[in-house]
Amino acid sequence: MPSKPTLGKSMPAKSTPARPRAPHPLLQTRRAGVLMHLTSLPSRFGNGDLGPSAYAFADWLARAGFSVWQMLPIGPVGYGDSPYSSPSSFAIEPLFLALEPLVEQGLLSASDLRLSARDATRLGEGNSDFAASRAFRMPLYAKAAAAFAARNGSRAAITREYKAFCERSAWLPAWLDFIGGSDASLRAMHSWVQFELDRQWRALRVSCMKKGIGLVGDVPIFVTADSADVRANPALFRLKKDGTPEVLTGVPPDGFSADGQLWGHPHYAWDAHAKQKFAWWTSRISCAAERFDLVRIDHFIGFVRAYEVPAGAKNARKGEWRPAPGRALLEAMSKSFDALPLIAEDLGALTPEVEALRDDFGLAGMRIVQNAFWSGKSGDMPHNHPVKSVVYSGTHDNETTAQWWQSRSPEERARFKAYAGNGAVTEAMRRIVLASPSVLAILPMQDLLGLGRVARMNLPGTATGNWTWRMADGAATAALADELRANIEAAGRL
Repeated sequence: MPSKPTLGKSMPAKSTPARPRAPHPLLQTRRAGVLMHLTSLPSRFGNGDLGPSAYAFADWLARAGFSVWQMLPIGPVGYGDSPYSSPSSFAIEPLFLALEPLVEQGLLSASDLRLSARDATRLGEGNSDFAASRAFRMPLYAKAAAAFAARNGSRAAITREYKAFCERSAWLPAWLDFIGGSDASLRAMHSWVQFELDRQWRALRVSCMKKGIGLVGDVPIFVTADSADVRANPALFRLKKDGTPEVLTGVPPDGFSADGQLWGHPHYAWDAHAKQKFAWWTSRISCAAERFDLVRIDHFIGFVRAYEVPAGAKNARKGEWRPAPGRALLEAMSKSFDALPLIAEDLGALTPEVEALRDDFGLAGMRIVQNAFWSGKSGDMPHNHPVKSVVYSGTHDNETTAQWWQSRSPEERARFKAYAGNGAVTEAMRRIVLASPSVLAILPMQDLLGLGRVARMNLPGTATGNWTWRMADGAATAALADELRANIEAAGRL
C-alpha cells in the first residue's frame, strides 16, 4: 500500500517559487474524509467544541479509515449564528473553547461545570443552542481569564507563551477593538480566550496529525460590513462615506432560490488590495494555513467575477457581474507557499476563465454527486470526475442524501438506481462517492448516519433555523466505523 505524504501546514517557501503547479501534499494520494463542523459534535454545554468529543471523533475517524476532517469556517459566528458571516477573518469562535481543559489547568473548579437539571437538558440534548451556550460559558470564560491574569506573572513559561501569541497575532488588536472596545476587562478576557483557543486548537491538530488525519477548513470569500476587518481596513472595501457598502454581495437566482441569494457583504476595493500586493489576503490565508492543512475558498468564482447588487436591495434578482483580479491575487499569494493550500469551491456559474484560474494554480475543484442525476450527461456524473477534484455527496448547503432522495422525480430515481443499484440510497451514495476518480472524497456525517431533513445544516436564502444540527452522543459507533473502513479500503483510499 503506498505511503501517505506527511501531514502538516503548508510551510512558507524559503525563496520565491515559480507559480505552483503541483497539487498540495494532501491531494497527492486517494483519501476519504468527513464533513463535520465542530458545533455538531456532542457536548454537555450547548454546542460542540475543542474538548473531549473532538478527540473522540478523531479517534473514530482514524478507526474508520478516514484521513481528512473537514469543517465549516471557525471564525466568530455572525447574524443567524452563520459561520459565513463572521465579524472576524482571523479570530476563532469563543464557543469553541472547551471548559474541561480549564478545570485541568486550575482556572476553573469541577463544580463550575455542574449543570442544573434544566441546563443539562437544554445544553446537552438535541440541536446546538448557541444562546444558551453563551449564557452558560461566557461567565466561566471571564472567571478563568481572571484566574489566569492573577497567576500568570508567577508562571514564567505561560507568561512567555501568552506574550508570544499576542506578538505574532497581528490581527488581535483589531478584534479586541471590535469585541471589547475601551472596556479593559472585556479586552483582557477576549485576548485570553483567543490565546487559549489557539492552544487548544494546536493540541487537537497535533493529535489529529499523529492519527494521520489532515484538517480542511473553509474561508468565505467575503466579510461582513460590521466586522473587525472592515473597521480596521476600510480602504480595502467599497464603502460610502458613512461606512455602509456601496454595493452588496450575492448571487443571482438559481436552483436554490428564485430571488437569488443576497449576502449583503461589501465588495472589495481591489485597486487598494493590489497597491498593498494583496497583503491582507495573504495574511488571511497564512493564518488559516496555521490551523488547517487545506482550506476551501467559498465562492471561488468571485476571484474572477463577482455579482453586485445595489445597496438597499431586498433581493438579488437585479445585479451585475464585475471582474475581479484573481490571477494577480493568487500570483501574490503563491510567493508565500510552496503549494497553495486551497480547494476551489467552483460551483455555480462556472466559466472558462474560472476553470483556467483554478487549473493554472494547481487547485482542485469540487463535484457534487447530488447534482449528477438531472440527466445522464452531467459533468457531475461520478465517472466524469477529474482526478484533481474533491467529490462530495452534498455540502452543508445541500439536502442530506436521505432528504434529497425523497424529493427526486421518478426519472431521477430510475437514473440513480440504474447507476447505483437497488440498495439503500445512503449506502449507495457513499460507495459512489468513494469510488469516484476524485483524489479526495468527502462525506457529510449526516449522510454516514443516514439522517433526513431534520439534520440539514443550511438552507441557502434563509436567515434563521440553520447551523444547529448536533450529532447524538454515541451515534458514531464502532460498528459503523468498521463498515466504513471496509468501504474506504475497497475504494483504494486507505
